[in-house]
Amino acid sequence: MSATGWADYVEEVLDVVATIPAGRVLSYGDIAEILGRGGPRQVARVMATAGGPVPWWRVVRADGRPAPCHDGEADRLLLAEGTPLRAPGRVDMGSARWRA
Repeated sequence: MSATGWADYVEEVLDVVATIPAGRVLSYGDIAEILGRGGPRQVARVMATAGGPVPWWRVVRADGRPAPCHDGEADRLLLAEGTPLRAPGRVDMGSARWRA
């Protein structure tokens, strides 16, 4: 992907993440599927390098595990938003996945 293509991809990923409502989540793969390009790793790279301005904690792994960075901040934010959990540190993907 060219530098311009990557910049466009970053913007597209962040645009999707910005629309995820409180109490809902998408997986990295969900976002790639919505965009129709890239994959979970590319989305994760975007989130790790440019995800600060959007609700990054609403993007989780396919198994419901939130981002491990920020000393558990994702867990606290998800809990505060009332995101359905199935166990400590795991989002209930069946209930919490947002249907974009």
